Amino acid sequence: MERLLEYAARHPLLFGGTLAVALAVAAYEFSKARSGGGQAVGPIDAVRLMNQGALLLDLRSKAEYESGHIIEARHVPADDVAQVAETLKRFKDKVVITCCESGMRSGAAARTIKTQGFDKVVNLRGGLQAWRAENLPLVKEGGGKQKSGGAQ
Repeated sequence: MERLLEYAARHPLLFGGTLAVALAVAAYEFSKARSGGGQAVGPIDAVRLMNQGALLLDLRSKAEYESGHIIEARHVPADDVAQVAETLKRFKDKVVITCCESGMRSGAAARTIKTQGFDKVVNLRGGLQAWRAENLPLVKEGGGKQKSGGAQ
């Protein structure tokens, strides 16, 4: 302890910078833990979870959903997330994956769903943009599959 105090006295800028970085890391970790653990999965992990029976909620607008969505995704507008607990009660024991276009709206929705008693809620990291980047298929409302990476 004596050496630490001596170091701090001789190098106040280095010590202050180290302390500031340590506080920033601690604040970030606390914020991440408070926001629901930061549970997010990439597209490949989402496919794996869906193959194991996970429920996928698409939180985009109806027009966005109809223009192309992930196979077997349930459309739940982001504004209606607070009311989904009653209709999705039977899925409380399953993993619930939330997704939107970029992953921002669905992250907030995942936290909301978690507060309603769903324990296994994750967000699709990067949303449908990441899904398209991996060239994974989307389904149009008419039923046809579309290749998500190229021209349609």
